[in-house]
Amino acid sequence: MATMTRVGEVIRYSPGTFVQSLKASRRYPVIPVFIMLVVLILPSIFADLVAPHDPIEADLSHRLEPPAWIGPKSTIKTVTQSRNSNATISLSRAHGLKSGTLIGQTSHSDPGSLAIGDQVEIIDRAGGSWDRPLGTDKLGRDLLTRILYGARYSLYVSLAVICISGVVGTALGIMAAYFGGWVDYSISRLIDIFMALPGILVLLVLVVVIGPGLTALIAVISGLLWSRYARLVRGEVLGIKTQDFIAKARVAGSSHIRIMIRHIFPNVFNSLIILATLQVGYVIIIESSASFLGAGIPRPTPSWGAIVADGRDLIVQAAWWISLFSGLAIVVTVLSVNLLGDWLRDKLDPKLRQI
Repeated sequence: MATMTRVGEVIRYSPGTFVQSLKASRRYPVIPVFIMLVVLILPSIFADLVAPHDPIEADLSHRLEPPAWIGPKSTIKTVTQSRNSNATISLSRAHGLKSGTLIGQTSHSDPGSLAIGDQVEIIDRAGGSWDRPLGTDKLGRDLLTRILYGARYSLYVSLAVICISGVVGTALGIMAAYFGGWVDYSISRLIDIFMALPGILVLLVLVVVIGPGLTALIAVISGLLWSRYARLVRGEVLGIKTQDFIAKARVAGSSHIRIMIRHIFPNVFNSLIILATLQVGYVIIIESSASFLGAGIPRPTPSWGAIVADGRDLIVQAAWWISLFSGLAIVVTVLSVNLLGDWLRDKLDPKLRQI
């Protein structure tokens, strides 16, 4: 056990203090929060300052460059009178090579001096550079820049959807449970209908009908997710409204609006925070899926799902980095948000705190 001793005015800590601090930090979601800051939040805020290139402007001279740590891909061929295999190159073709270009490079300063029997190095693909550390896509756009800007749109869509669907769902859920009767019946049936809808399929149909765009995407996802908040809130308010402090508020002459806002809403706020945190990852997946299928944020606006789609057909060409890094951004972000939501549930749920 770590101890602390005082010698004069100097406080000395035993070596075990640092170890105990590390053990104490395990009770908090340090790693998920750090990943969210690095991958999602900070890039969203400072993308204009830290992004090394323009996210939309194409540069075909840097098309399909690999990540910085991958060198050039080349093959060595033997000059022959006429090409007869993949390991040989014809003399006329060798004389037509251009040194220092992506077409080919040789060890000779003048490709025209090559003779039969010489060997020539053909550069099939240029190596990566730290100017574009994660490589480029098929249009020569810097992948790191597009991922940074894609985080901004993912966070914006998530926050907008959670705010809209959370407000609508919370209001309807409180009204359904508090008033009961035909109000509860109508809202409950509406919740059942929206909960039964297949989210991705309805999203694709509505976006195709309305037209792709950021506003349409937010509106459609919000319309699909409000029922989750309404169902959660309704279930909790059914138990809250029977408690004594609600009856005392009615006796004191409080209006229905005041009771719902001042007495009921604070008691469901913790549950709403937990659900909203978990919904961030779900909204990112929905938005990425829609963008991947071409029904989300329209191109050339950078989106994580669209970047994965751009690299889908290029994997067979060994351009694996396009889909990999954007896919990793989605995976680590959603995982971190879910871990943070689980931690909040353990801390804010009174039933779990007593275990």
